[in-house]
Amino acid sequence: MDWRDQGILLSVRRHGETSAIIDTFTASHGRHAGVVRGGTSRRIAPILQPGAQLDLSWRARLEEHLGSFTVEPLRSRAAAAMSGRLALAGLNAVVSLLSFCLPEREAHPRLYKQSEQLLDLLGQDEIWPLAYLRWELALLDALGFGLDLSACAVTGASDDLVYVSPRSGRAVSAGAAGEWADRLLPLPPCLRGEGPASDPEIALALRTTGYFLEHRVAPALGHAPLPQARERLIDLISRLP
Repeated sequence: MDWRDQGILLSVRRHGETSAIIDTFTASHGRHAGVVRGGTSRRIAPILQPGAQLDLSWRARLEEHLGSFTVEPLRSRAAAAMSGRLALAGLNAVVSLLSFCLPEREAHPRLYKQSEQLLDLLGQDEIWPLAYLRWELALLDALGFGLDLSACAVTGASDDLVYVSPRSGRAVSAGAAGEWADRLLPLPPCLRGEGPASDPEIALALRTTGYFLEHRVAPALGHAPLPQARERLIDLISRLP
């Protein structure tokens, strides 16, 4: 069994004396792990940095085996990630969430492309928080928990939408919320793609997407808390000048 694909490196861990096991998110084969022989060597170790774009060849005797990778670098994102606190926190949040949320060996080509594009924006701090919010919405959609923010779940109206139902993931208007308003999640305009957004507004929107990651996605995967890297990113966005 063998294939060749491009992928984003999500994580690396040492395996034996000289090898490493890497977890990747690939364009056509989804999240996929494998052993890199000599992965701790001075030649290969610098390539195996989370966020790196790699050309991957995977081979195993049987499809269900862990298998082994040979890797070639396509694009390193280490310099961009180290350009500032936001870039580093952003990279850590993206690779941690992908590792946490994606089932193994299930292709998500659209999400892969969106993830690649987001990581290529690292270092562009003025636009990155909003791009990351769009990516979290895409992640929820890819996992089957997409939000429907086009119209009020109660009235069908498309104006004055200020809440999201935590049960249905649908928008709710101010007038329809009534006495349930304090039980609903905020729907800032940026969550619907409306107008420019301040960093505090983006952080508020991420609290809403985070609710569905924590209370819908994580339980469906049998996981515990979301990665701390995401919380650190949101705290940083909320405190940006």
